[in-house]
Amino acid sequence: MCGIVGYVGPREASPILMGALRKLEYRGYDSAGLASFTDHHVEVRRCVGKLDNLATLLRDQPLTGTPGIGHTRWATHGRPSEHNAHPHRAGKVVVIHNGIIENYLALRAGLQQRGRKMASETDTEVISHLIDEHVQQGCGLFEATRRAVRTLEGSYSIVVMSESEPDRLVAAKSATPIVLGLGDGENFVASDIPALLEHTRRVVFLEDGEVAEITPEKVTITTFDGTPVARAPRVVTWDAVTAQKGGYKHFLLKEIHEQPQAIIDTMRGRILQEAGGVQLDAEVDKLLQTRFTRAVLVACGTAWHACLVGKFLVEKLAGLPCEVDYGSEFRYRDPILDPQTLLVVVSQSGETADTLAAVEAGRERGSPVLAVCNVVDSSIARRAAAVLYTHAGPEISVASTKAFTTQLTALYLLALHLGRQRGTVDAEQGRELIGDLVALPAAVKEALAREAAVERIAKKYVGASDVLYIGRGVNYPVALEGALKLKEISYIHAEGYPAGEMKHGPIALINEEVPVVVIIPRDAVFQKTLSNLKEVESRGGRIIVVTDAPPGELADVAHDVITVPETNELLTPVLLTIPLQLLAYHVAVYRGTDVDQPRNLAKSVTVE
Repeated sequence: MCGIVGYVGPREASPILMGALRKLEYRGYDSAGLASFTDHHVEVRRCVGKLDNLATLLRDQPLTGTPGIGHTRWATHGRPSEHNAHPHRAGKVVVIHNGIIENYLALRAGLQQRGRKMASETDTEVISHLIDEHVQQGCGLFEATRRAVRTLEGSYSIVVMSESEPDRLVAAKSATPIVLGLGDGENFVASDIPALLEHTRRVVFLEDGEVAEITPEKVTITTFDGTPVARAPRVVTWDAVTAQKGGYKHFLLKEIHEQPQAIIDTMRGRILQEAGGVQLDAEVDKLLQTRFTRAVLVACGTAWHACLVGKFLVEKLAGLPCEVDYGSEFRYRDPILDPQTLLVVVSQSGETADTLAAVEAGRERGSPVLAVCNVVDSSIARRAAAVLYTHAGPEISVASTKAFTTQLTALYLLALHLGRQRGTVDAEQGRELIGDLVALPAAVKEALAREAAVERIAKKYVGASDVLYIGRGVNYPVALEGALKLKEISYIHAEGYPAGEMKHGPIALINEEVPVVVIIPRDAVFQKTLSNLKEVESRGGRIIVVTDAPPGELADVAHDVITVPETNELLTPVLLTIPLQLLAYHVAVYRGTDVDQPRNLAKSVTVE
C-alpha cells in the first residue's frame, strides 16, 4: 500500500527514484526516504510528510551515486516519524518494505537477545537486522536475504541493498506486489507499474515465495528454497500520458470525466447487439459453461458497493441466487463453497489482500473464481481461473470513481451473459438491454455536463458536519457509495442507509442542520422512496434529491434537485453515481482538503 522503487545501473539513482516515487503518490503515504551507494558506502535520507519535504532535504543534503532504493511509507507499526521512515539500516544492509510482518515481536526479541540494537518502532527494521546477521556470517546479499525471508510470517515485499555488494539489489515477495522493470544496461524494481513506464515497458512480476537478484545486466529469480525460476517478461501497453492530469485541477476530477470513455472501453468488443448477447473473453466464457447453483461476490470498499449492485443484476437477469461478502469477513469464516458456486471477486488494483485471500479460499474449495479487475496481470488476475477486465485505465486518485462505474458495467455484462446462457433473458430482451448499455456513455456525458449545477449545490453544504444518504433497491448501494466518497475526501461524517430503514433508527438524527441526499429514480419503488423523503421533510431535514424525474416533479419537497438522464432501472446506479461523485469532489475542494490523497488512506490496501 506504500511505494517501493529501486534502480541499478550507470545513472545517478536519486533523480530516477524521486521521479518514480512521484508516480506512486496516489497510493498514499505519510513519510518518505531514499538510500544510495555513495563514496563506498550507503547514505540514507528520510523525512516525515510529502515528497516535497524529501526534495527539500535532498537540496540541502544531496544524495549522489548508484544503485539506490526509495520508499513512501503509510504507517502500520510505529507512528509517522523520521526514525520510523524507510529505508532502515542494520550494519551494511539497508531495506525498504511494504506489508506487515506478523511475527516481528518474536523476531525482534530474539535479535535483542543476540545484542542487536533497534532504532525504530517498525517491523521493517527487524528484516534489515536478520539479513545483516547472515551477511556478517559470510553470506552474499542474495543468499542472506533468501535465508532471512524464510523466517518471516505475514505479507511483504522488500528491496535490499548492501555496502558489501554495491552492484546489485535483491527483492523478495510474499502476498504484497512487486514488479521488476528490464532496461538496457540497467534494471528497476517497483511496487506498481506506473513507476516504471518512463524508463521501460518490459516487466517481470515476482510471485509469492520468490526472491530476485537485480544487477544492471540481468535479473535472477529463485524460490525461497532456491529453486531457479524462468519467467518471460511482459510488455506493458499503457500510455504514460494517461497518468497525467490533462489540464484538470485534480486527478479525481479528470477520472470522473473519463468515465464515458472508460465505460466504452469496458464494453468494447464484448457486445453482440443484433443477437442480444454478450461475448466475453474465451477463458471467461469457458468458466461460465458450468451450470452454477449460486454466486458469491466478494470485495472491499467501493468494489463491495459494486458487488451489492451486482447481486441485483445477477438475480434479476440470470435468476441465480447471489450473496455478497466483505473480503475481510469472508477470509475468516469457513465459507461454504463448491464447484457449483461461482466466486466473483472484484478489485480495482487486483492486489487487495483480503480479496486475494478470498481467491485462495475459492481455489482450495474447488469453486471457479472469476476476477473483475482493472490492472492487468495483478496478483488477483493471475490467481483467478478467468478475468473480466474493466479497462478503466490507470486510476491515480485514491478515491475510486471510474473503477466503480466500469465495475458496474462489467457486472452488467456478466449478468446479461449468464441470463442469456440460462434462458432467463431472450434475444429481444437482450437487444433492449444492450441498446441501453450502448446509450449509457452518452448519458454519463450528459450527466457530467450538469457539473456547474452540482457545484452550486455543493457550496451550500460545505459547513455540514453530518450527511445522510438514502436509496432503495438497486440504488441502495449508490447511497453507500455516495456517502463513502464524501467522507473519504471531504472528511465530513456521512452514512448511507436503505430508505425503508429510516424509521428504524436513523430518523432520530434528522434536524435542520443535517442534509439528506435522497436517491430517487422513477423506478418500481419511486412512491415508497417518496414516502421516506416526506418523512425527512416533516422533520426539517435539508433534502437534496438525485433523480431521473423531471426537475419540477420533486421541487416542492426538496431544497435542491440534481437530475440525470433516464435509462433502464438496472443501469441507473451508474448515472446516479455521477452527481454524487461531483458533489463530494466540490465539497472537498471548497473545504480545502487533499482531494487526490486523503489523509490516512491508501490506493491499494495490500495488508489487512
